[in-house]
Amino acid sequence: MEKRNISLLLCGDVMTGRGIDQILAHPSEPTLHESYVKDATDYVHLAEVKNGPIPRHVPWNYIWGEALHEVRMNKPDAWIVNLETSITSSEQWLNKGINYRMHPDNVACLKKAGIDVCSLANNHVLDWSLSGLQETVQCLHKADLKTCGAGANRNEASQPAILDFGDRGRVLVFSFATESSGVPIAWDATAGGGGVNLLKTLDNAAIKNLKNHIQSYKHPRDLIVLSIHWGENWGYEVAPNEAWFARHLIDEAEVDVVYGHSSHHAKGFEIHNGKLILYGCGDFLNDYEGIGGYENFHPELSVMYFIELDSETGKLAELKLVPLRLQKFQLKKASRTEVSWINKTLNREGINLPRKIKIEPDLSLRLSIPH
Repeated sequence: MEKRNISLLLCGDVMTGRGIDQILAHPSEPTLHESYVKDATDYVHLAEVKNGPIPRHVPWNYIWGEALHEVRMNKPDAWIVNLETSITSSEQWLNKGINYRMHPDNVACLKKAGIDVCSLANNHVLDWSLSGLQETVQCLHKADLKTCGAGANRNEASQPAILDFGDRGRVLVFSFATESSGVPIAWDATAGGGGVNLLKTLDNAAIKNLKNHIQSYKHPRDLIVLSIHWGENWGYEVAPNEAWFARHLIDEAEVDVVYGHSSHHAKGFEIHNGKLILYGCGDFLNDYEGIGGYENFHPELSVMYFIELDSETGKLAELKLVPLRLQKFQLKKASRTEVSWINKTLNREGINLPRKIKIEPDLSLRLSIPH
């Protein structure tokens, strides 16, 4: 049967800078400008204290581990991530407490993994100044990765990444951030200056502006994914204004998937009028392994969101989740106990789910969608 649905893999925050960058083939100069940690290799050492030795100068595929097997098995049409790291050799760091960067020569870890789109509207893409942002965008484009959400001016930052699937239509990925995720107002891209695509309010005026903006790019049968970096790092509560905004994006701005991130752990998601709202995908890859303090959220657990969309309506046709565990800066399949914990948590926090999320024999999670 001819394939009509469009399948996407969505993952949360990908932080390949700092400690992760230090174990890759081309580590950056490790000096940091944080209050307590002054050397990026310290994050590697902290992780090693917890889980044992981590190799250095690893090949590009090391950090992705078993996630790459899941990509090969599920064969999504496109893989979209929120890249929360500058890719730059810039030394013009901004005084903001935490500064993420990956060496440009390590971009192969993104390209060869098969990632298609990097959403850049977040609170770390300008950590190494506007020159670092410019190098980040250039580096990703040179590696044939599409970007959205940040650029040399407002026009560039607001443009969508466009994925063309022939007679099945296109997917347009728009990327935004809010101040609630830690994005400084000064990072807002302007007509003549670089920055991120910042949403200053979550209200009716913003919905109207977004609808007009999306319609200026949308062709008939295009599907719309709206990536939004918002909210606190910890906690399951969905802010009322975020829930209101997400639902109105679907009902009024004709968005098909609201792809939210910023939380360091997976939050509950919602099915609204047949369409998917991910309020917080959680971190997918980071160097927090040796840092304690939030163990009750199990931040070491990541989730891959494999979604299928009806190419005619944009409604969710299938949802498969693959839980992973980050250990020794490498993604591994989660244990049955860990999968059960994620399953229980997402069922507890889910909103308007048509059925319970179920554990499959292969330890993936599946939400059956009534047809």
